[in-house]
Amino acid sequence: MLTIGYIGNGKSVNRYHLPFVLQRETIKVKTIYSRNPENDIWEKIPQVHYTTDLQELLNDSEIEMIVVATMQDSHYEYAKMVLDAGKHVLVEKPFMMTSNEAKEIFAYAKEKGLLVQCYQNRRFDSDFLTMQKVIKSGKLGDIIEVEMNYDYFRPEVPLGVEAFDPFNSFLYGHGCHTIDQAVSFFGAPDNVHYDVRQLLGKGRFNDYFDIDLYYDRLKVSIRSSFFRLKMRPSFIVYGKKGMFEKTTIDRQEEHLKLFYMPGEPGFGIDLPEHYGTLTYIDDAGVYHEEKVISENGDYGRIYDGMYRSIRDGAEKIVKDEETMLVMEMLETGISQLD
Repeated sequence: MLTIGYIGNGKSVNRYHLPFVLQRETIKVKTIYSRNPENDIWEKIPQVHYTTDLQELLNDSEIEMIVVATMQDSHYEYAKMVLDAGKHVLVEKPFMMTSNEAKEIFAYAKEKGLLVQCYQNRRFDSDFLTMQKVIKSGKLGDIIEVEMNYDYFRPEVPLGVEAFDPFNSFLYGHGCHTIDQAVSFFGAPDNVHYDVRQLLGKGRFNDYFDIDLYYDRLKVSIRSSFFRLKMRPSFIVYGKKGMFEKTTIDRQEEHLKLFYMPGEPGFGIDLPEHYGTLTYIDDAGVYHEEKVISENGDYGRIYDGMYRSIRDGAEKIVKDEETMLVMEMLETGISQLD
């Protein structure tokens, strides 16, 4: 069993980490450190020890890995402290403030003989996994275009922010999900075009981005907006023989917000009305239109990967060069604004 601890006790830990980790028989959560316990609103887990003493967490010889789940501006500092304590580190996204910080942390971990990885749980979204299944089936033939959309209608968010902060932006906060998805499946692009905007005007919150990744004959578009009353389809894939459209997004977050947790019947699983549609012409020239049963998502698979990497020396699920590329793309994209 891998014994772990957490730095941070906010929404990230309690909504996107613990519900999945507590289902794993290979992982034991021993301690959670909270700097401001007076702000903790989440129900405490009986078998977990809560502390306000960071050194207690860092000096615990039973704990082999610590998860840094704080605001991005403290990721570098905490990750370095954990490495200094001789422990492996899993860091929430965005991984660091800058690509230089990311490069330094990876180099420092290598020097220490320890593992550092970014928590890219959205690689295990149901809709993203289903898109991969369709492409790998070969029914669409050569893939020529992919649209990845992640929209909201939350105008109150950008309206509530008066000044521009590159690290508190839509691109950093949400592009870190979808850009990583594209990089993880399609690899490093040959070229990238960035359209990053402030729809409320110059100097305001970044509330829109449209990023095109070019791979030889393939174009992958990553699009997000805070002003879409009706969301665009989650994924659209065009191939030389047809197309696939997945309208609805992964349901894990929807269920987590309702406190319907992993282990409950039907958690995160698409119903038939959520299935995507595959339309194609087969090699005999016959037209097909069929529903594709969605793959099941599971954010906890990131932890399964860390367990295998630490215990068996398996390759990390999220490779260092992928995290570096995502950080560089975030920096390049947001640099268009001020």
